[in-house]
Amino acid sequence: MVKHGHVVPTRQIVVAEAGHPVPDRSGRRAADRLCAMATELSRRDLLIVLLSGGASSLLPAPVPGITLADKQKTTQELLRCGASIREVNTVRKHLSRIKGGRLAEMTKATIVTLILSDVLGDDLSAIASGPTVPDPTTYLEAVAILKRYRIWLAVPQRVRRHLDRGCQGLASETPKPGSSLFRRVHHHIVGNNDAAVRAVAHVAREAGLRTLLYKPALSGEARDEGQRFGLLAKNIVQAGTPLQKPCCVVAGGETTVTVTGRGRGGRAQEFVAAAALEIAGLAKVWVVAIGTDGTDGPTDAAGAIVGGNTMARAQRLSVDLKGALQRHNTYSALKRLHQLIITGPTGTNVNDLYLLLIL
Repeated sequence: MVKHGHVVPTRQIVVAEAGHPVPDRSGRRAADRLCAMATELSRRDLLIVLLSGGASSLLPAPVPGITLADKQKTTQELLRCGASIREVNTVRKHLSRIKGGRLAEMTKATIVTLILSDVLGDDLSAIASGPTVPDPTTYLEAVAILKRYRIWLAVPQRVRRHLDRGCQGLASETPKPGSSLFRRVHHHIVGNNDAAVRAVAHVAREAGLRTLLYKPALSGEARDEGQRFGLLAKNIVQAGTPLQKPCCVVAGGETTVTVTGRGRGGRAQEFVAAAALEIAGLAKVWVVAIGTDGTDGPTDAAGAIVGGNTMARAQRLSVDLKGALQRHNTYSALKRLHQLIITGPTGTNVNDLYLLLIL
């Protein structure tokens, strides 16, 4: 399963396209085929699962009583409210026949899962909502998340009814850590955000730049993290701390965006827009933010790059970048400024990369 537009030619492997980040009917049909195949396997069979981030949306398999439209509405509300990916997945696991270890639960086969991790810290239960991993979360937590972000009444009634039944013990919980069924399941991480960050840092050092790995990984509100990156640039330029130029700061992570209104953009675009406000007027300073899969939010851009002269250019071209950031409409503003980075599908997904380059 891949996002629409990310298909590659294959000889023996069947590749299906589906919706992301909001699930669609193509994904539902593929999920149904996967479930049918898994249930037919015996104890003598080996099921190899190739897993990467995005499968939470690409493989929608609603529990009985919940429609695909219900899951779409719930997903949209979760993505807009500012919930972390772990919180989003906690809810989705409890609405699914596949997520939260239920794929492992539905088959008798031995399972080997090869994982390309898009989750910071490589929490196996969070990557693609952990279809072959024990789930430590509960129905009670799922309900608490929806109420904490004040979207409990915004999600469909059938979703609320199912979660309430789960809290009362009337719907089965996801399989938990310690369950004997996971003795026949094996997991191997083949790539992650940390590996990508270290690879970029290695290239920067080879280019002769003083290089700093920014820790910990970024995970807050995109505009706040972008502002901090911009302030870091000021410290380096004005005081030479924490390192002197020419230099490169490399960070990884997965920020969030709490959306209000109907603007178009993504977390990487919000990050650089906020950074642009802070680095305005600084010479030979650039900030880059990119999604490693080649798409940032519901756009065709992988991310964007801004420099110390971006705000001056915006003023000359009558582009209100600050207003665009406030309206969560950064895509159109950055496109007019020719600051977008468009790579097309990259064939991988290990979160986002953030770079600060000062020469």
